[in-house]
Amino acid sequence: MAASMGVSRFHKWSNGQLLKYFRRKLTPSLRGTGTSAAACQPRPDHEDAGKTFVVLQEERRERAERSVLISCPSKTSEKKVLKFLSKHGAINNCFFYDGYGTYAVVEFANRDGIHSLHEATSLPSVLHEASVPFKSRLLNLKGNGVDQSNGPTSLKLHTQTSPPINDLIQRLAAEESIDQQLHSLTSTLELTNENVALRFLVCSLIKDIAGAFFPECTIRPFGSTVNGFGKLGCDLDLFLDLDSISGSSTKRPSGLSVEYQVKRVASERTVTQSVLSVVGEGLEQFAPGCVGVQKILNARCPLVRFSHQPSGFQCDLTANNRVAMKSSELLWLLSRVDERVRCLVFMVRCWARVHGITSSIPGPWITNFSLSMLVVFFLQGRSPPILPTLDQLRDLASPADKCVIEGNDCTIVSDLTKIQLQQNTEPLETLLQEFFEFYSTFPFNRMSINIRKGKQVHKPEAAALHIQNPFEAGQNVSKNVNAAQLERLVALCRESAWLLAHGGASVPPSTVRAASPGVARAAPWGVAALLMPSVAEAAGVKGRRKKKREPASERIKSLLQSLNKPGKK
Repeated sequence: MAASMGVSRFHKWSNGQLLKYFRRKLTPSLRGTGTSAAACQPRPDHEDAGKTFVVLQEERRERAERSVLISCPSKTSEKKVLKFLSKHGAINNCFFYDGYGTYAVVEFANRDGIHSLHEATSLPSVLHEASVPFKSRLLNLKGNGVDQSNGPTSLKLHTQTSPPINDLIQRLAAEESIDQQLHSLTSTLELTNENVALRFLVCSLIKDIAGAFFPECTIRPFGSTVNGFGKLGCDLDLFLDLDSISGSSTKRPSGLSVEYQVKRVASERTVTQSVLSVVGEGLEQFAPGCVGVQKILNARCPLVRFSHQPSGFQCDLTANNRVAMKSSELLWLLSRVDERVRCLVFMVRCWARVHGITSSIPGPWITNFSLSMLVVFFLQGRSPPILPTLDQLRDLASPADKCVIEGNDCTIVSDLTKIQLQQNTEPLETLLQEFFEFYSTFPFNRMSINIRKGKQVHKPEAAALHIQNPFEAGQNVSKNVNAAQLERLVALCRESAWLLAHGGASVPPSTVRAASPGVARAAPWGVAALLMPSVAEAAGVKGRRKKKREPASERIKSLLQSLNKPGKK
């Protein structure tokens, strides 16, 4: 009997189903040992070797267009699933992961395979419910045609989340040096090729919806997904690109000409709000797997926020945000100049998140982008410099690299081989310690961070922390940060620098293991020690949650105590 394929429709989960899901233990396997400097070096045979940012993203987007996302029976084998799917066309790549069920990402050799699969697909039929007849590439493979294993699943499931912080600390504590710890942390947290492929596929699925309203549009990922510093489990930032529509025809024929008739509104912001409103409505009504859709159109940068349930990604969709896309390319380029850049950025971001310097909740906290700018600026100031300035990247650019967005010069070189710097051989341990020392004494009250020039400049405004936007002159990317949060950052930098300098974070791991024979767990030391809560306690920094539980004032405490005393007769 042929297997039955249905367009996936998500029903409300019962309390029992949710409880069963959250009780399921996620035990992602940690990748590699990370115990050598080569662990963080780019592989010469890697798929993106020698390619520019634009070419690499376009190749990933094209592969996503030839892919489908399939919900599979939990007890089956990869061989049986691939045998069934290969009847519809040659398969280039396939992997499985566990989320709200078991899913497969299947990349066909061409789009004919998807067409054949759709031809064999039927809409689900459920009593007392009506189906929206939208044939997406999110499918459901039923088990009545694919033999199910009697024993445990034989699928190799790829992890899509980062390990818990305590597991990460124990892994780092088992390393032999701080440099090895930093390499290990990076290889453990970084996005896998499979996770990146899933992210591009989600973009492609969202494009299927947006394309129904705006043919020839493109959905592009930006931010951590593509800038080289993405962590497993990070949000998926999406950019609705309509430029291919508006600029599709630039030739002016002689004689008569034809142009589209279009609606006209007062401002480009109004256009952006209208477009996102329509796409958001489409996602909510027609896109399978998209839940919790929020249209946040009055924000400084209008967006549509939603959860893509099959992938587990929290998504933010924006439009008219090309500067952010160029910033992603800049960080990607800098991450390829020297692999120590990635190790430091991953460490600083992890350290900041553990100690509450950054947060997923909007507020006065420092963002990951601002932290990345701090690392870049620090490395530009080394002797010799480890990273070039933004002006140097602009001067190396070819005419084809010329880029102006809303009057801002966003030109940077695309050919990585043109960037030639003097060799700097400082070990990661030295760089990490001096990073903390540098910002524990930085004159934030007077000076601004400027990666375009690679030097400190006087602050043009009274903001607590001023980091100049790389491409929008006069804009402060850390304007939201208040004085209290900056003080927390400085205090934690001071304490971390002291620990690294005075051996407070250094315990020979061999000594710990010898003192505890037969015990695999090592005491936290080095980078692992910097991720412990004791660092914040020693720095006098209190977590936001603890602060909420403290009494509002001594007066209220006294009042409560007086109420508990027995009254005098």
